Amino acid sequence: MEQENQEKRLLFGTTLKYLNTFDMAILKLAIMVFVLFVVSAWPAFANWVINTHWAWFLVIWIILAIPPVRKTWKK
Repeated sequence: MEQENQEKRLLFGTTLKYLNTFDMAILKLAIMVFVLFVVSAWPAFANWVINTHWAWFLVIWIILAIPPVRKTWKK
């Protein structure tokens, strides 16, 4: 119970309560652009991404999306 009352902290002590929807969207876009940078700058990673079947990425995406969706529908 005590952990629920504590603020959830991000990197460098920033709390989630100070980020609005627009900030979260920009953060997601920044992460997506960084992944594209890594794919283009690291040939071995790009080769792995290209050779991996698309269904694996879909399964991982679904698994990672379950907790936020559950929290959204719970409230």
